[in-house]
Amino acid sequence: MTLPGRWHLSHLSLYRRLMIWLLCPLAVLVAIMLLQAWFASREAADRAFDRLLDAASLSIAEQVRWQQNRLWMDLPPSALEMLATDASERVFYALYDAHGDFVTGNRSLPSLPASDSGQMSYGTVTSDGMAVRLGVLRSRLEGWDRSDRFEVRVAQTLEGREALANRLFLSSLINIVIIAVLAVAVVLLSARFALEPLTRLRRAIRQRNPRTLAPLELPLPRELAELRRALNELLARMRRVRANQERFIGDASHQLRTPLAGLSARAELALRQTDPADWHAALTTMHDTVTKTARLAGQLLSLTRLNNPEATPARAPLSLSALAQRVVRESYTRYHRRGVDLGVELPVDEVTVSATDWQLEEALNNLIENAANYGATQVTVRVDMAPPRLSVEDDGPGIPESQRLLVLRPFHRGEETGSGTGLGLAIVDSIARAHDIHLSLRDARPDHPARPGLCVELGFLDDSNWHTATLGTASARDEAECPEPDTEPAEDAQSTSAGATRRGGNDGQET
Repeated sequence: MTLPGRWHLSHLSLYRRLMIWLLCPLAVLVAIMLLQAWFASREAADRAFDRLLDAASLSIAEQVRWQQNRLWMDLPPSALEMLATDASERVFYALYDAHGDFVTGNRSLPSLPASDSGQMSYGTVTSDGMAVRLGVLRSRLEGWDRSDRFEVRVAQTLEGREALANRLFLSSLINIVIIAVLAVAVVLLSARFALEPLTRLRRAIRQRNPRTLAPLELPLPRELAELRRALNELLARMRRVRANQERFIGDASHQLRTPLAGLSARAELALRQTDPADWHAALTTMHDTVTKTARLAGQLLSLTRLNNPEATPARAPLSLSALAQRVVRESYTRYHRRGVDLGVELPVDEVTVSATDWQLEEALNNLIENAANYGATQVTVRVDMAPPRLSVEDDGPGIPESQRLLVLRPFHRGEETGSGTGLGLAIVDSIARAHDIHLSLRDARPDHPARPGLCVELGFLDDSNWHTATLGTASARDEAECPEPDTEPAEDAQSTSAGATRRGGNDGQET
């Protein structure tokens, strides 16, 4: 059941919420005690005055005689005086015979049913429009010659009872109020003392230098010690993140400063030359450096954008086949000029996953660029249907198994002779993390030790065992098999490259 908005306590402080949950039951308990005291005072007053009625009735019954063939009573003054109080109540009495006929008295009074115990009957009745407490005593004459039955009825107005009940209730009310005030004071002080560790924790956090990520060292109760431990774990993760960011910034500045310094030196050297051929050679070198630096800057921006936790673009159904075809078609001419045979192999049926289009496109472009930069002459983009997988394999020198964890770090290059920036696989790994994709790296051609190639596979699997966004160990990334590049694809697969169909071969020819 959902509580209305006004009953929600989330906007209140912890102290106020604690007070509400403690004082509300206390208020209910006080109300129950007051109600019980009210009824108890009424019961005690009735019991006290009923005993007076009982005594007065017994005193009157002792004076009943049989004279002149009828009941006769000589009422003693003390019988009614014992019912007199400061409240000036009115007292009535009546004597009735065994037939219920009125014999004597100062007012006719009604009768009451006999009690089960055979003792005096009590009840609150109305007589002539006046509320009275009535007591009926059933007795008989105790003579040797007659034993006639009779009833003595004595009634008293309620002023004295009400006054006594109010005095008893007032006394109980004062006691209950004193106890309630003390209880509230104890609850308030206890809550303050109980929440004092939270206050110390809040002050310790507020007084910390915003730039420090040192762990909190503060003695706290067991419940808050768990919170302190969680905060320290968060601070430790933030320290690692900051260290990674500082290392990334240092590496990035170094990677950008080196080509810019070379570009400046090359331009300065060219300005000293007078031969146009030297100028052309210098401009060619400068153009290559600018191209590489622009690529590096673009990859740095992509990596920063991917590592931003607040930038989480919405996913949408995406066709892997259409994505692979588009990337290969747009890149085919550029890599063909570089002597790289670029192709794609697709299944007959459509393969659709939930992903972000531009991120997967960025991952494919980086994988293809990475393969081409490190000496591959054939690169194949493959889409598998069951389960959905997107892989890029090449015939280059590959990456040793001991280096496959390291190459996912920014600016780490497995081969120093390559022309890569060391960011391609780091970007791919960030995209895999964002999509909960299983990323695996393995040899594409294990039967060619000299050039085993590399197969990078992105597995879109629903099995929870495959939902690993990081390459925790080399074996964890190597669970998926990579198809051999020289084997014929399945009968239901087709390969297209820039609109043409081919099978992956070493000659790079199109058919």
